[in-house]
Amino acid sequence: MYLLRRKSQSPVEDESAQKEAQKEAKIQELRDALGPFSGRSLQYCTDACLGRYLEARNWNLEKAKKMIEETLRWRVSYKPEEIRWHEVAHEGETGKVSRANFHDRLGRTVLIMRPAKQNTNSPEGNVRHLVYCIENGILNLHEGQEQMSWLIDFTGFSLNTNVSVKTARDCINILQNHYPERLAVAFLYNPPRIFQAFWKAVKYFLDAKTFEKVKFVYPKSKESVELMKTFFDVENLPVEFGGKTTLKYDHEEFSRMMAQDDVKTAKLWGLDEKPCNIANGHMGAEVAPEPIATAAS
Repeated sequence: MYLLRRKSQSPVEDESAQKEAQKEAKIQELRDALGPFSGRSLQYCTDACLGRYLEARNWNLEKAKKMIEETLRWRVSYKPEEIRWHEVAHEGETGKVSRANFHDRLGRTVLIMRPAKQNTNSPEGNVRHLVYCIENGILNLHEGQEQMSWLIDFTGFSLNTNVSVKTARDCINILQNHYPERLAVAFLYNPPRIFQAFWKAVKYFLDAKTFEKVKFVYPKSKESVELMKTFFDVENLPVEFGGKTTLKYDHEEFSRMMAQDDVKTAKLWGLDEKPCNIANGHMGAEVAPEPIATAAS
């Protein structure tokens, strides 16, 4: 009888396995520090979720603990998982924020933003609509994916159509503080000179990790073109971003898609709801039952 000796791992593999073990231990340490959860908080705080908060705080346990506790309080009060399309559909009529029908090269969800399509003056409405779109983007992530890509089209941009600095700050704070490590990259495509003043005002609200994910790209820059090609297949990419397809937003069709996703969201979070009727891109609720009592502790 021969003893089969397992081939030893390479130093690189050993180091990788060691780092992974250290991360798993840190996640468990954070879970222990947070204590027991119930309801939606228990569902929200998966190992992957805790890992994202640790990553956002450079694996500092106390900072990650504080961050996730603040998020759980925000989710209890804001209830992002209960926002439904018919509540924010009016904000999305122009397609200022929508989920793309294509993915990036890594299979990640893509959100398309078009600041020139701004159609309301409601700060809260704009924030709530963005939160809905982020939650929907997460809902549609492929298994194993945790991040999404953003494409921001500046065609027709003017300071008159842009959101206020305060609204931008509120959106940035929610993204950074309550959706850490959900953004893979944000491409600001061909922003005009007049955007620079706005950018100078809002960039200071970005933490270092988020700031590194923001990429300014210009169609006449060879470096920019190559950068876009590394993230996207130009055959799927709209011409507004240097691709070959047409970017068309159909509000009625998008509303039907969101209504279907709302049913998935309700099922995911244990909410007993009926789908809504759609008429010309607007949603009309049939019956609005109270959600099942699964409130977070």
